Amino acid sequence: MIAASFYHLAVYALVTVALIGVLLLAAWWLGAKRTSPAKQMPYESGVAPSGSARLAWPVPFYLVAIFFIVFDVEAAFIFAWALVWDELGLAGLLQITVFIVILFAGLAWLWLKGGLDWGPSRERNADFSQSLRKPSE
Repeated sequence: MIAASFYHLAVYALVTVALIGVLLLAAWWLGAKRTSPAKQMPYESGVAPSGSARLAWPVPFYLVAIFFIVFDVEAAFIFAWALVWDELGLAGLLQITVFIVILFAGLAWLWLKGGLDWGPSRERNADFSQSLRKPSE
């Protein structure tokens, strides 16, 4: 019984690997082989690139994005709990209450530490403008 299910899994994996191999081989065989300096040049919406693509972005922007992802995943856990709340009973209610309290404590700590502040600020603007200045030679 177990061997039959592994047999189906092995056939599925073999067909998948074979299909991927055939598609990669077809792309290599049918693809263009000629290169030129114009083809190797970066393309950005029809505009020829000028200058460096490496720009200094303020770190708080990325931190707020990461915090959003973390709290969004927590909302997915709460939604999953809401689907089965009647089956979990009082124990499930206590567990989700502790979960939400810890989540709220983390949000409060983040807010107090200034992790959510990434808008205009005199101190942050001064730090950011200092980082953009070139060192004097």
